[in-house]
Amino acid sequence: MGKRLAAIALHELYGKKMVCGGPEYKSMKAQGNRALITFTGIGGGLTAKDANGELKGFDIAGPDRIFYPAKAVIEGDKVAVYSDKIVKPAAVRFGWSGDASADNLFNKEGFPAAPFRTDDWFGITEGVKFEIQK
Repeated sequence: MGKRLAAIALHELYGKKMVCGGPEYKSMKAQGNRALITFTGIGGGLTAKDANGELKGFDIAGPDRIFYPAKAVIEGDKVAVYSDKIVKPAAVRFGWSGDASADNLFNKEGFPAAPFRTDDWFGITEGVKFEIQK
């Protein structure tokens, strides 16, 4: 948190030309059974903070709107997301689970990617009203 706030202050207040945030979702393009995700804020490039270089935190869905855990790999300045259960990708989510502590997509400056979703589908609690019982 301190590194990020210091970088923002140096960039915004003191005009230092530097990356001060992490990758943010820009667009998705379906390509065969994979979804290619592009980002802004990649700085010097994308990286996975993992000993094996394996990306974590991605889910993918087809037209049936059922999400499955996905495999994801960095390909240049994009991330390719796929699953054996999805033939035609329709949506990708990153950092969307209840516990996003394992998510590990960063830019090379060390800032984490922001959670995102490529869909605007209704969630299971959309329009549901909860009441507290007394």
